Amino acid sequence: MWPFHKKPRTEELPVEATTAEGTTPAVVEPQVTRRTVKTPKIKSSNFEIGPYIGTYSAEDFGVNPVLGARLVYHISEDFFAQTLIGRTTVGRTSYERLSGGAQLLTDAQRKLTYYSLDFGYNLLPGEVFVGTRRAFNSALYVTGGVGATHFAGDNRFTVAIGAGYRLLLNDWLAAHFDVRDSIFDIDLLGSNKTTHNLETGLGVTVFF
Repeated sequence: MWPFHKKPRTEELPVEATTAEGTTPAVVEPQVTRRTVKTPKIKSSNFEIGPYIGTYSAEDFGVNPVLGARLVYHISEDFFAQTLIGRTTVGRTSYERLSGGAQLLTDAQRKLTYYSLDFGYNLLPGEVFVGTRRAFNSALYVTGGVGATHFAGDNRFTVAIGAGYRLLLNDWLAAHFDVRDSIFDIDLLGSNKTTHNLETGLGVTVFF
């Protein structure tokens, strides 16, 4: 029997790429443009202060303009406390208009001023995008508190509930839209009555 010989195994080496001129081409480095990322520079201060304007619907007295101010203290990322003061002048009741000349209140008694201490909770913190390059931090919140309403010559204990939307315009300025219901008792017509007085307001605050 003839001896069986294995054919020697040769290892194939990779062929280096060359150009038409026979030289090795330079390595192509990718040109990547780095995007500049700006983190929100929100002030670390926990206080906000600012004015607001809106409408106040005193039950039986119509809808009238209201002007006020707020001071807010952020207890944590989720909870905050705020103090509100607002003032409006109410109109005439339907009884006064229909009676022809009856006046339930004097001009001074028609001035309504309220004070309130509320606690709030941020329900839905998030962002609002405008185009592809700009985003604003925002939050939907609810509030509840107690206070006093000076109206018709008397101070009336008031319970207030509400909801609002806060939009952070830059690192120190915020815009607010609020809806509130101020609940207090009144007895102008001889019987005690619990009234619901709805208010809407638009305002701005600065952080400090």
